[in-house]
Amino acid sequence: MLHFLYLCNMMKIWSDTQYIQKLVAEGEHEQQDFKFEISDARKIARSISAFANTQGGRLLVGIKDNGKIAGIRSEEEIYMIEAAADLYCKPQAILKTQNHIAEGRTILEVYIQEATIKPIYALDEENKPRAYIRIKDENILATPVHLKMWQQNKEKEGTFVAYTEKEQQLIQLLKAKGKLTLNQCCRLCRLDRKTICNLLADFTRFGVVTTLFESHKFYFKLNEE
Repeated sequence: MLHFLYLCNMMKIWSDTQYIQKLVAEGEHEQQDFKFEISDARKIARSISAFANTQGGRLLVGIKDNGKIAGIRSEEEIYMIEAAADLYCKPQAILKTQNHIAEGRTILEVYIQEATIKPIYALDEENKPRAYIRIKDENILATPVHLKMWQQNKEKEGTFVAYTEKEQQLIQLLKAKGKLTLNQCCRLCRLDRKTICNLLADFTRFGVVTTLFESHKFYFKLNEE
């Protein structure tokens, strides 16, 4: 009986090792991030916010940036993850945690569920709410256009977009310039920031405009399809 239990435990450990090695081989991407250790709950809240506001994803704690399996240093890291989700994410983010034994070391897998109602904010050092999104392997601060889109998505009634002179002006400008930042749209259209945010949010939601992230800047361009 003891021999059987020993074999079962060894199979579980080997299975965990294979599972973690498979995930590590994928590298960091839009739905996966490696963390060597958890030392700052507020910083982890940014990652949680980014995953929750995009398509969900996982944190693998105890993995170095180069993919080396190091293992978590303390059970305290689990509590810091929970504190990040409970105390420093508004509203509270939904996550699940699971320990795996890989190469004799404990790896903490944290799965963050995509939020049904966005955004999930992360509180910064001054307790100001900041919303993040996940792009490739980075957590990026969401733009006012993202915030407006999420606000529109909360509205139960459909949105009617009138094709007025303002809409025509912005579309013609994007057509002529190819791609523009939010600030460029405001300046060239000579419209206030709130109006441009509303227009870009509407256009993006209806597939008229595509958002690009290049050289650490967000650009908006007409959808070519």
